[in-house]
Amino acid sequence: MPPGPAAVQAARHVLVVADGDVPDRAALDAAWPGWDEDVVEVIAADGGFARALAIGLSPTVLVGDLDSLEPAHADAAAAAGVRVLRSPVAKDESDTELALLEALRLGATRITVLGALGGPRLDHELANVWLLGHPALAALDLALLDARTRASLVTAPAGDGSPVVRQLPGPVGATISLLPFAGDVVGVTTRGLRYPLRGEPLRAGPARGLSNVREREDASVSVERGRLLVVEAAP
Repeated sequence: MPPGPAAVQAARHVLVVADGDVPDRAALDAAWPGWDEDVVEVIAADGGFARALAIGLSPTVLVGDLDSLEPAHADAAAAAGVRVLRSPVAKDESDTELALLEALRLGATRITVLGALGGPRLDHELANVWLLGHPALAALDLALLDARTRASLVTAPAGDGSPVVRQLPGPVGATISLLPFAGDVVGVTTRGLRYPLRGEPLRAGPARGLSNVREREDASVSVERGRLLVVEAAP
């Protein structure tokens, strides 16, 4: 008998906690209901271990050079059976990048990142946003989250050359910014937003896509070609 069709890969939601600002769970629950739904692994990136513990998360993996983590926390992690993947201080990747790549190795199909935004260093925050465009992570559902902001990337075209549609569900009146990421974006069409785009380009540089407003709970955006950064503000 010939083999049956290949099984669809089961969804695997992995949570990565970096060492930026991490809001408490109540704030995350209020802003983004279901943000931690079906999480199967929690990966802490260096100092993100302490931040994860502070909001009641239990990391299963600790990744990084551990230069931002108190030795007592690292010792406690090892004693608790957390898998510790220590890297050299002199390396090409950030600790957050290493955590994302470990999530990919563990079979993640969806990754939510806390602690990627805010913090004392703008360069770290920008580098974390740029990780949305990491080529190894292109096929994943990847979002950066805090109590005010959710950032994700739409990359088009699809494998068959067709436009990519991203649903943008949420409360009416919330702000959504659509920003070209690392180059121009072509053929942007929106539904349910106050300032519509109809197959139009968004050029790198001008701020045209900033501060649109959701007018329908089932808003969406379609992109023909390019990479579009979607930044949603919590109501």
